Amino acid sequence: MMVRKHTNKDIQKIVDKIARELKPEKIILFGSYAWGKPTKDSDIDLFIIKKSNKRKIDRARDVQRILFNEDIPAVDILVYTPLETKKRLALEDFFIEDIIHKGNIIYER
Repeated sequence: MMVRKHTNKDIQKIVDKIARELKPEKIILFGSYAWGKPTKDSDIDLFIIKKSNKRKIDRARDVQRILFNEDIPAVDILVYTPLETKKRLALEDFFIEDIIHKGNIIYER
């Protein structure tokens, strides 16, 4: 199988499907596709903010199930609740700060 860079159309297809099925508050693109330096080996990094009582791993699995039959091989997904996001920012979590402040908001309710 030949690996290729994803297009904006690929990314939008993923975001539209997640937004339609999960109805998150926000989806932020981060990593190489947001910073403008993707390579053929780059995955699509998405930070999803969604109200939920599920464990973080189960939230990510919900997204993976939605995307399972899509022809998109490499998507890295983080799903945080609004409260978890707020707490991580209050703790000055550099990783979350970078995502929130430098990432591209590609969906917002």
